[in-house]
Amino acid sequence: MESLDPVFLSRIQFALTSMFHYLYPPLSIGLGVLLVMMEAMYLRTGNPIYEAMTKFWVKVFALVFAMGVATGIVLEFQFGTNWATYSRFVGDVFGSALAAEGIFAFFLESGFLAVLVFGWNKVSKGVHFFSTLMVSLGSMFSAVWIVVANSWQQTPAGFRLVGRDPSNPLVEIPVPADYVYDPAVIDMMFVRAEIVDFWAMVFNPSSMIRLAHVLVGCYVLGAFVVMSVCAWYILKNRHVDFARRCFVLALMLATVSSIGQALLGSMSAEVVARHQPAKLAAMEGLYQTQERAPIYLFGWPDNATGEVKWGVPVPGMLSFLVHWDASKPVTGLDAFEERDRPPVWLTFQTYHIMVGLGMFFIGLTLFGCFMLWRGKLFQTRWLMWVFVLSAPLPYVANQTGWVTAEVGRQPWVVYNLLRTEHAASKAVEGWEVLASLILFVMIYSLLFGLFVYVFDRKIKEGPHLDHIPEPASTEPQDLLDAISRRGKHQFTMMGGEQ
Repeated sequence: MESLDPVFLSRIQFALTSMFHYLYPPLSIGLGVLLVMMEAMYLRTGNPIYEAMTKFWVKVFALVFAMGVATGIVLEFQFGTNWATYSRFVGDVFGSALAAEGIFAFFLESGFLAVLVFGWNKVSKGVHFFSTLMVSLGSMFSAVWIVVANSWQQTPAGFRLVGRDPSNPLVEIPVPADYVYDPAVIDMMFVRAEIVDFWAMVFNPSSMIRLAHVLVGCYVLGAFVVMSVCAWYILKNRHVDFARRCFVLALMLATVSSIGQALLGSMSAEVVARHQPAKLAAMEGLYQTQERAPIYLFGWPDNATGEVKWGVPVPGMLSFLVHWDASKPVTGLDAFEERDRPPVWLTFQTYHIMVGLGMFFIGLTLFGCFMLWRGKLFQTRWLMWVFVLSAPLPYVANQTGWVTAEVGRQPWVVYNLLRTEHAASKAVEGWEVLASLILFVMIYSLLFGLFVYVFDRKIKEGPHLDHIPEPASTEPQDLLDAISRRGKHQFTMMGGEQ
């Protein structure tokens, strides 16, 4: 048991639990936006199909929300059990963000969720729509504070380092400006980061662009899950009018979000280039600082030779994206000591998988819009099958994006301040982490199986449409016209006669 590395096992455990947890918040955020769109259509048109649409996806949202809460609590406990040194060092910063997440996001979302789920026919339509809007905002506010806290680890700002005498914590000890946590002096000086400018901490150099990147990725994921279910209904000739209208709304969100994500990704990479050049070099497999630095479409980074094997480069493109000048140099991994370089192969591959999937989403959604405009989208069965099978891909894109961000930050848990190897708890042994890791795998496997079972049952059960008459036309162009038409209502705004 002495050979078990508690730091490595703690990293594996945190990665496993956080990636499993992240199956649910992105879907709840994406579904929340779509619920607002669906209920807004119901208020605007009075068409009961949109009411049934909202009620159906609210059930799925509630299931996803419950799973997100259950799996998210585990992460916070690990800060104290596995990462005590980290928690002590950044507790003032990270604790304030987590507290804000609980106060401003979780209670907002969970409070209005009761009205959203159980308030039909008990509150007015306007109040119910307001609750839907608040639930959606609450889910996004959760992302705000978590991303702010994580971004501070990437680009720390708005803090000072304070040294305390362990024998008398009221006595401050000056901390050098170039201080980096050193376990050798832990008994001599108790150092922690303390906030001096809350808003500088919140609006640290990477937080807002990373937040936008994360949220739009959630919109893409939610839209693709909805399109997958609706395409399956269409292929099975079930709930056709419901599925087509729902698909169009999700396609609109997916198209705009996919295009926007490409722009946000480019802006995020510029921030990485300024503040974390080692991460950017690993993302692009740039071993040598060079002018006209290329971007590789794909390849196999080899640390032994310092090159990307079997790669297809686009010369000068990385220099252009970083400096808007293809002739300028970009910092490579050779500018950093070996111990300060992130793992190159994993960072490179996950980054390129994320980017490749992003391009696929843009192409697929634009082609879907073109086929909708041509009136052939729902009759093209192979395309419907592509949408059905594409549901897992945004999950892959989201997960690989986070792997790129977190692995690319290594070996730092707080960039240039605290190394990951120094952040773990000193009192936890390897066998204890391994035992809890095995238990987590078992429990999470059962939870995931239960989630899939309940989700499958809800999808197979489908929406309740018995009270809604069949439409006179379900042609895609008619559906698109019905959604986009301004000022012409089949019903009054609050539900009058046809």
